[in-house]
Amino acid sequence: MIEDIVKVVVLSFIEGVTEFLPISSTGHLVVGTSLLNFNVMDSVFEIFIQIGAVLAVILYYRQTLRSHARQVRSEPEIRRFWLLVALGSIPAALTGFVFGSQIEALLFRPQVVAVSLIVGGLVFLLVERKLPDLQLDSGQSAAVTDISWRQAMIVGLVQVLALIPGISRSGSSIVGGMLAGMNRRLATEFSFFLAMPLLGGATLYKLLASIGDLDMSQLFLLFLGAALSAVVAWQAIDWLIKYIARSSFVVFGYYRIAAGLLILAATVVGWIA
Repeated sequence: MIEDIVKVVVLSFIEGVTEFLPISSTGHLVVGTSLLNFNVMDSVFEIFIQIGAVLAVILYYRQTLRSHARQVRSEPEIRRFWLLVALGSIPAALTGFVFGSQIEALLFRPQVVAVSLIVGGLVFLLVERKLPDLQLDSGQSAAVTDISWRQAMIVGLVQVLALIPGISRSGSSIVGGMLAGMNRRLATEFSFFLAMPLLGGATLYKLLASIGDLDMSQLFLLFLGAALSAVVAWQAIDWLIKYIARSSFVVFGYYRIAAGLLILAATVVGWIA
């Protein structure tokens, strides 16, 4: 039991840290579960720690959500913003619904994660090198509700790539936002709002599909994982928002490349299957 608790703590920390940082939570969990050989209720555990991450972003933006709920009937700008959130969520949601099982069967392997991390890291470095000339970080007073239909659609289409483990949902949506002309802060905040319906809906769907697999004797581990993931994800969101106010995403690019190379090396020597 103690060993399982330690593994729950480790994997919950991984989920909480990586879900909203642009380094791929799915990729890290694929590698983490392989290294730890942790199979408590299989995918059900991952569903619960994702629930924790979803709750974290909802609670973090609870004041904004409460304000939007009060104003949605009277403010066209608020209605427009949530239509854009829905628009940005549709491409990945539809693709995942139709091809999710095939993608998981074919691509959820450490080797794919490693290559995706490296490719994503190179993309971040390239974007940060080329796009500052477009003054991406100008207009810091702009609100996330000011994004355009075109920007939301670009983000939604790029976000489809995140179905490949190692690409990162937050990373793809942030890069998509930057390519569409958003500054780092707007791209990151829009990524967080997209996580609410997209990650929340996917998690709820998987939970309902797996409800028959619930083992009541494992509820303690499941709720422990969800709680730890929520606390860590909250801290990760808060840290990232403060970080991007003064820094670029270059460090994440280098991290992704280093992590990908380490995973490739680990698969070669047989540490990860």
